[in-house]
Amino acid sequence: MPQLILHHYPSSPFSEKIRLIFGLKKLQWQSVIIPAVMPKPDVVALTGGYRKTPVMQIGADVYCDTALIADVIEALYPAPTLYHEDVGAQARVVAQWADTTLFWTMIPYVFQPAGMQSIFAGVPPEQVQAFANDRKAFRGNAPRMTLAEASGALQVYLQRLEGMLRDGRPYLLGALPTIADFSTYHSMWFIRRGGALASILDPHPRLDNWIEHVRKIGHGQGSELSSAAALAIANEGSHASIGHLQYVDTHGIALGERVRIAATDYGVDPVEGELVVCAANELALRRTDPRAGEVIVHFPRIGFQLSRAG
Repeated sequence: MPQLILHHYPSSPFSEKIRLIFGLKKLQWQSVIIPAVMPKPDVVALTGGYRKTPVMQIGADVYCDTALIADVIEALYPAPTLYHEDVGAQARVVAQWADTTLFWTMIPYVFQPAGMQSIFAGVPPEQVQAFANDRKAFRGNAPRMTLAEASGALQVYLQRLEGMLRDGRPYLLGALPTIADFSTYHSMWFIRRGGALASILDPHPRLDNWIEHVRKIGHGQGSELSSAAALAIANEGSHASIGHLQYVDTHGIALGERVRIAATDYGVDPVEGELVVCAANELALRRTDPRAGEVIVHFPRIGFQLSRAG
């Protein structure tokens, strides 16, 4: 089976989502710890500029965004599934809400002074400032919620999640975990890291029990790998088969053209290369890097924009 390489750092919420999916499927994977802030030269060598965390690598294929990463893992290791047939579509809708609306409501709540003190306990002040500066640039002109707005909205969302866990069900959509659980959990996991701010979870005992249920899934079997070794694997590796992916034209751009792909919300650094996949749910381009060699960088269609280079 393919060698799964996750480029991540321990405190990354979206990385926790993928680590737990590895745990659900009891997978062996390799862990490349990357910097939390720029510069990230080895990551950029693989992605061509995309800088969100995490990134998953399989040989000379690089997968960006956890929505696509989860789909790739599911295709390779379909059992136990993240998308149970009776609730699969519902699970995807909840996951997209959790990865966007819930996440960006949670962030201003946790990053108030009390939460920052807990999350960055023992970290030198200059590193905390570097993180703050990096994230300010990372967000760009994306809309921001005030603390008051975020706190009020978060309480409403927690009440709704508590309501989803009715009748003693262990997971959000029933007896078995789905992608909805993993996408929702990573925000709860980060709230718990906020010290006293985690008390916002106290009025929701069913939600707290669910958090423990998901936490105990674990991370599978991860082993350390250096970023240099990962680059060598990309340089020497082969590409996944993409010929079966049906071309879906919504831009009037043909396969083989020089294109740019960029996120539409934040971290909008464009990646440039030759378009090789334009499918219903996926975009991908081929690019060459002096250290990583020829790589194919994959993105989900939702949340990203495609344009001709130049």
